[in-house]
Amino acid sequence: MDARRRRILFRARHRGTHETDLLVGGFVTETIGTLDKAGLDALEAVLDLPDPDLFDWLTGRRAVPAEAETPMLRAMVDWTQARRGVGRG
Repeated sequence: MDARRRRILFRARHRGTHETDLLVGGFVTETIGTLDKAGLDALEAVLDLPDPDLFDWLTGRRAVPAEAETPMLRAMVDWTQARRGVGRG
């Protein structure tokens, strides 16, 4: 794994809260090998989002606001909900 991917993976697994580490880290672990440069850029943009907001969006506690919705964030939300057995609503 190249240095950028290792850095992103570390960042995804060490968000600050254990629950978000598991959700974000799990998604990144599973998908990072498939991402091209644009995908890595999009992933880094999601990782820049505030931890409490990201956790709420991933768990469905709050809907993702239109201004934050990106294909990468949507993929992460869908991945998380599928693992939790929740259908997209």
